[in-house]
Amino acid sequence: MKKKAFLTLEKAREIAKQYPTPWYIYDEKGIRENARRVNQAFAWNKGFREYFAVKATPNPFLLNILKEYGCGTDCSSMTELMMSEACGFRGHEIMFSSNDTPPEEFAYADRLGAIINLDDFTHIECVEKVLGKLPEVMSCRYNPGGMFELSNGIMDNPEDSKYGMTPEQITEAFRIMKAKGVKEFGLHAFLASNTVTNEYYPKLAGILFREAVRLKKETGADIRFINLSGGVGIPYRPEQEPNDILAIGEGVRKVYEEILVPEGMGDVALCTEMGRFMMGPYGALVTEAIHEKHIYKEYIGTDACAVNLMRPAMYGAYHHITVLGKEDAPLDHVYDVTGSLCENNDKFAVDRELPEIEKGDLLFIHDTGAHGFAMGYNYNGKLKSAELLLKEDGSVQLIRRAETAKDYFATFDFCGLLSEY
Repeated sequence: MKKKAFLTLEKAREIAKQYPTPWYIYDEKGIRENARRVNQAFAWNKGFREYFAVKATPNPFLLNILKEYGCGTDCSSMTELMMSEACGFRGHEIMFSSNDTPPEEFAYADRLGAIINLDDFTHIECVEKVLGKLPEVMSCRYNPGGMFELSNGIMDNPEDSKYGMTPEQITEAFRIMKAKGVKEFGLHAFLASNTVTNEYYPKLAGILFREAVRLKKETGADIRFINLSGGVGIPYRPEQEPNDILAIGEGVRKVYEEILVPEGMGDVALCTEMGRFMMGPYGALVTEAIHEKHIYKEYIGTDACAVNLMRPAMYGAYHHITVLGKEDAPLDHVYDVTGSLCENNDKFAVDRELPEIEKGDLLFIHDTGAHGFAMGYNYNGKLKSAELLLKEDGSVQLIRRAETAKDYFATFDFCGLLSEY
């Protein structure tokens, strides 16, 4: 399957006149269509809510789009909670799923009325100490241990994960929490990342639904919601088939009716907290080719670097690249596409077959709408780029300005140095 950029060369050049590259751009139309599909996929579950994983794309303009479709936010830090509050999310529209959590963050989450999703058994005591009591609604993160495997070979090893409680711990946690005043319980698990298969959610649902039945029987806990977390992936490579969220929702429905309904738990609400699936394909990093180098390999240097998109440098992750205006040109050149950091892994592509690239060409790096800008940093004194929104009417809105040297030096303002910047 050929990947198609949601931006033409003409439009990109028009935007670049006002906003110099590199920049992130998000496709409002695609985001909205996808949010509608997710709601449709789980419409059979009366209490369903998607809690968008703020860490994936922490931008209030994008959060407000998702809010229109009934989405909540999944937060893992104080600042993500602050952003959610600023966008008008309140109460149970916020899920606080953190780990190794500072006590003051539990207090802030409780002040917002957020659902606190505990990662560890020992956090019960921490929450009780900082709040004076336990909230009436709480959730716990489950780690079944062992190996998690799907029929297509995708697997993960929950035992190696730092997240969640063992079956014994979560049983005791529910008993203690119930005795200390928790009235409504939730259950959560995340067992694999970026799965490109319709099988993942139904299989995970089966594990969680069976655990919920067991916990209800053994502890008497009133389990009101089950959180399937994230893990539903996107096809970064052109040859991959995308997930069908409607088929996924139907698969979960069948498991729900097989396991929960016969146990009198047919009113349990479902939650998801997808980040990558909600936003990943609808964001791109656009960068200009500014140099070429011919030594033992052929290199194209861009005005972006791993500061803008670190996934390839960090994981060796694949991101497809379209040379705008050359979509139909033959892929008859092999390049490493690089940035300017003093690190040899600062490469967006290695030995990639692409059309001939000339200085001044604009490169569209696909599928950066999640875990792209958010993972940026300032090594080498590099500054983060602007974020833009391609509106449904074709106009472009600045939704985060580019950093300046003044921003970079701002934390030195106490000492009066570099004030001219």
